[in-house]
Amino acid sequence: MIVAFGTYDAARHPRVGVLVAGLRAHGYAVHELDRPLGLSTAQRVRMLRQPWRLPALLVRLLRCWALLVGDVAAHRRAHGRPDAVLVGYLGHFDVVLARLVFGRRTPILLDHLVFAADTATDRGARGARVALLRGLDRLAVTRADVVLLDTPEHARMLADVVPSRAARGLVVPVGAPQEWFDAAPDARGSGSGGAHDDRPLRLVFFGLFTPLQGTLVLADALADALPRAAAAGGRALEVTLVGSGQDLPAVRARLAGVPGVTWRDWVEPADLPALVAAHDVCLGIFSATPKGLRVVPNKVFQGLAAGCVVVTSDTGPQRRLLGDHLGLVAPADPAALAERLLALRDPGALAAARARAATGRDLARPAAVVGPLARLLASRGVRP
Repeated sequence: MIVAFGTYDAARHPRVGVLVAGLRAHGYAVHELDRPLGLSTAQRVRMLRQPWRLPALLVRLLRCWALLVGDVAAHRRAHGRPDAVLVGYLGHFDVVLARLVFGRRTPILLDHLVFAADTATDRGARGARVALLRGLDRLAVTRADVVLLDTPEHARMLADVVPSRAARGLVVPVGAPQEWFDAAPDARGSGSGGAHDDRPLRLVFFGLFTPLQGTLVLADALADALPRAAAAGGRALEVTLVGSGQDLPAVRARLAGVPGVTWRDWVEPADLPALVAAHDVCLGIFSATPKGLRVVPNKVFQGLAAGCVVVTSDTGPQRRLLGDHLGLVAPADPAALAERLLALRDPGALAAARARAATGRDLARPAAVVGPLARLLASRGVRP
């Protein structure tokens, strides 16, 4: 029996839900002891970058921890000691509590999808704050027996942060929750939309509008492609942009007056799969930042699961894991991105891209991405 533990929010950050579902698909009994902190990634990073906000974070954290300690005591009385504990995404602090309440005998698995210092650096932090967050990363990984990372590039960062823990890293791709597969047109029995119809080609982007996402690159590409499609006649391009973040004002300014753009500041997590599945193309990330070159983002897996063609940057991690199933363009190259989007107006090109995407959907399923973790657990005697 495995306990999923922490202050994670699987609705906002679906990664832990994918891990739990994948472990269950491999036959493991997984019990969740979760008291969500109620803060987004951006809010957590903002608190860590702005020290005067830390007391509010501490109060929330201690309140959740008090409840978790009671949950652990009740769970132990009912079920005994777990075989392993999985600390959910954004568990930099939670892993410390997990080690204290479960002890040294219980293996602790930390899902370290985000290095705090790396994320803050990508969003513009420098100096002492980054050093502080690097210390937080170091504290977290030294409390874990296994550190789960999503790409080999992130696994190599583990050696930079704590060289003595490098061998404890395990690459487990992000994957997509089942809700995204259920939202796909073929799952709803409505078909995938005709490749030969003359309705606009529908594009969708959702994200935090951070440098990692490369939304300024995307804005330049859309500002080029959408007017060209409108002027050329035939199939138009329409795009829905969902989310907010530090680069959103610049993106809005760049796309002011561009035809075919719909803005959505927020979509409830439960509604997002259906929204994305209603589009033809899901847009990934497009930056050439160091972090942008190391990740395969959630939206790439989710877009595939939802039955979309996925267009994203041609980086090592994305090409290696899903390259045969994606539309890859050079990072930080708006002209290349614009040409790829315009090319998908052609019915034959769109049909071929859909076929390639469909053959990669199963790679995003929870059971598939959790395979390396299930094998590791079995090798350590933790079996269903």
